[in-house]
Amino acid sequence: MSIVSVENIAKSFRQADTEITVLQSLSFAVEAGETLAIVGQSGSGKSTLLSLLAGLDQVDQGRIVIGDKNISSLNQSELSRFRGENIGIIFQQFHLMKGLTALENVMLPLDIAGASHAEEQALAALELVGLSHRARHLPQQLSGGEMQRVAIARACVGRPRILLADEPSGNLDLATGTRVMDQLFDAVKERGMTMILVTHDSGLASRCHRQLTLQTGRFQ
Repeated sequence: MSIVSVENIAKSFRQADTEITVLQSLSFAVEAGETLAIVGQSGSGKSTLLSLLAGLDQVDQGRIVIGDKNISSLNQSELSRFRGENIGIIFQQFHLMKGLTALENVMLPLDIAGASHAEEQALAALELVGLSHRARHLPQQLSGGEMQRVAIARACVGRPRILLADEPSGNLDLATGTRVMDQLFDAVKERGMTMILVTHDSGLASRCHRQLTLQTGRFQ
């Protein structure tokens, strides 16, 4: 059964007097528990697609259905609540709060949602990525690989049904990236999540159940 259904979506942006089409008539579905890689070169529309799937931006046409919700029809308040309950996001740039410890960064989405036992859940998520011993450290005291692992823990802590990952190894060296991605795939399997990953790395994409290639806004 599909947990994500993307139906004939399109997205354009206006730059001065020019309209730039980024995505054109895209349709695909993702099954529950599946890992899907969206591959393509820089500028192909991968990150824009991920933003639409996360509800961080709105489609110009078509619709995106996650579970039984057409997220294209939700207002910002509804989207924020739905995203917090169903979607975890891993950014290439980590986006950790500099003044918060690793533990506090992972606790953040739980605190926002008013979840009980937030610290216990956050520690379990850090343990999942092998970083419980770094729980009290600030981001500037962590390596790039450790910061990405904290970002993975934060995305997984609420046990979302869907994990969206935007070039998750893009800022890491090869050896570190391989280790961190091992932990990402282990976490996805451990928690039974569905993952959509965008990357230009064909090796990383091959670890997913399925790959789709995006080129100039269309699937090839």
